[in-house]
Amino acid sequence: MTGKEMLEGLISEQTVSFISSVDENGFPNTKAMLPPCKRDGIKTFYWHTNTSSIRTKQYLKNPKACIYFCNGPAFKGVMLLGAMEVIDDMKVKKEIWKDGFTMYYPEGINDPDFILLKFTAKSGRYYGDLNTGNFEID
Repeated sequence: MTGKEMLEGLISEQTVSFISSVDENGFPNTKAMLPPCKRDGIKTFYWHTNTSSIRTKQYLKNPKACIYFCNGPAFKGVMLLGAMEVIDDMKVKKEIWKDGFTMYYPEGINDPDFILLKFTAKSGRYYGDLNTGNFEID
């Protein structure tokens, strides 16, 4: 198993993900989220969220972001650094939409409070089995 496969497995197993943004005073803000609703390996991740959320406003002002996935009992985790985009493209929304999302967006896919966050990773840091290391993502 390659390091990338191990990281993909760690991420896939988690039921919670953490996303961080930068507020107007330059401080990090971290929020627990559901797992990404779509991803491409360890490079690209999508979450659905509310257009009206604080995080959405912060990413529009400053796209610098960090995401984190961890297996607490095994004391393993991966942090990814990159940029978060706010996506309001209907084509992408249709690809990601699931019927259960109406719990959050009662008006369905056209709900004005339904928006997507797209994170693109540039680098990361892993911790596990008493080892740690930085890595770049192409």
